[in-house]
Amino acid sequence: MNTLINTSLISLSLLAYCSTAIKAQEKPYISQVWVADQGDGTYKNPVLDADYSDPDVIRVDDDFYMTASSFDAIPGLPILHSNDLVNWQIIGHALKRQPPFDHFSKTQHGNGVWAPSIRYHKGEFYIYYGDPDFGIYMIKTKNPRGDWEAPVLVEAGKGMIDVCPLWDDDGQAYLVYAYAGSRAGIKSVIAVKKLSADGTKTLDEGTLVYDGHALDPTIEGPKFYKRNGYYYIMAPAGGVATGWQLVLRSKNIYGPYERHVAMAQGNTKINGPHQGGWVNTQSGEDWFIHFQDKDAYGRVVHLQPMKWVKDWPVIGKDVEGKGTGEPVLSYKKPNVARSYPIQTPVESDEFNDRIMGKQWQWQANPKATWSFFYPEKGVLRLYTQQAPDSARNLWDVPNILLQKFPTEVFTATTKVTFTPNEKIRGEKTGLIIMGQSYAHLSLKSERDGIVLVYGEAKDAYKGATERETIISKIKTNTLYLRVRVEAGAQCSFSYSEDGKKFQSISTVFKATPGQWIGAKIGLFSTRDVQINDSGWGDYDWFSIEK
Repeated sequence: MNTLINTSLISLSLLAYCSTAIKAQEKPYISQVWVADQGDGTYKNPVLDADYSDPDVIRVDDDFYMTASSFDAIPGLPILHSNDLVNWQIIGHALKRQPPFDHFSKTQHGNGVWAPSIRYHKGEFYIYYGDPDFGIYMIKTKNPRGDWEAPVLVEAGKGMIDVCPLWDDDGQAYLVYAYAGSRAGIKSVIAVKKLSADGTKTLDEGTLVYDGHALDPTIEGPKFYKRNGYYYIMAPAGGVATGWQLVLRSKNIYGPYERHVAMAQGNTKINGPHQGGWVNTQSGEDWFIHFQDKDAYGRVVHLQPMKWVKDWPVIGKDVEGKGTGEPVLSYKKPNVARSYPIQTPVESDEFNDRIMGKQWQWQANPKATWSFFYPEKGVLRLYTQQAPDSARNLWDVPNILLQKFPTEVFTATTKVTFTPNEKIRGEKTGLIIMGQSYAHLSLKSERDGIVLVYGEAKDAYKGATERETIISKIKTNTLYLRVRVEAGAQCSFSYSEDGKKFQSISTVFKATPGQWIGAKIGLFSTRDVQINDSGWGDYDWFSIEK
């Protein structure tokens, strides 16, 4: 009898423990550096002060899903989830490896996934994206939190970008898309193709439906909708940092299309407010997600109220009453029938799991030997990898593990223990700010021990040689590395042996954008020579704080 009672008590204790553990895991992550939800029924823009370029959004029942351009970063096609359009979390990525696999095993800055669209059709989630060098891809799933099927090449070719599907009332499917002038030899036009009912292949060569050369140069990023008998193409025009949100409409899918500017910068500080997606709430409200280009900080995400006036959308606040809105900086949160907890995308990482945190991406398709998740030690182990022979600097090195800048002002700190291969010199591991120019603070193995070095390559994307300065020889192989990012993307590195007293280095580095993206922050482990066994850096944790 006592044995039964004791067993029951143990079982109840285990259940209580498991319940507590699950609740702890489910506790929403809240950033220390940027929260859009003001806690009083309002929000401030940007709702995501991080580089989610070319966002698109849908609602399925009570859930909103967003994806964005990922270019050559892997995993790619981030999937974000929200219940109120203000509080977002990253729930996964649709693209685990980018095809063609061999091509994207090398860094391909600015190439790859351009301006995807996400849609829900007959119980399945679809993402379409254009790769400017290889063609139009489709990827789908029944569960956006789980695995997505392998990408299908819908049409091979160069220059077709920014694709979005529409399944019409009669079952016929279409794609709207734009052209990359660098590959196609033409831009500032929008075209429509017929698509097979299963969405796996195009059925014709396409038809141009709008020419923006005269009024809407660089029109691109179209999204396709149908409402009240009108076909709508919502597309940005006028350039990334300086443009406006255009809306085209027609009763015929091939046009002719009428033109309307639904949103522009106006008298606000929000430059180039455009390129995104329209979505409505359960209560019937209309909203528009779009980006703003902030140079080194990337293309951050804004949420705008939207209303329909005479079958034209007006996005933002219509100050002059002419049907063209201006972006709002703060507004009442969307009406989604109930309130939800404040949460933000994860930034910090304890490295206690066997899987990669969803905030991290590599610069190319990864190899198994790049990293090891070591929960027994509570570290992420990054093995040094030999830089490719073609690498001019770290811009060309694929095994750089990065995440987006979370906002304009923040501090990133990590604790690393370096175990180099004693037979060679020149292995290196550390903390990096990556863009077209980059800088890092790292531990490097030399003949007489480990030194702390600061490396910097201005205009790295042009092949500039990295300049390396030895800061000091260190007595321990464990060090705390830190970088403080201030307004204007000014970055100051420092280090500490005890995690309390930090010593600053004298150089201040100004972060720069990457190719079509903002600067990123992350970790790396490299070497210059071939060896039969690599050294490594064990990263205990990575934190983003004020």
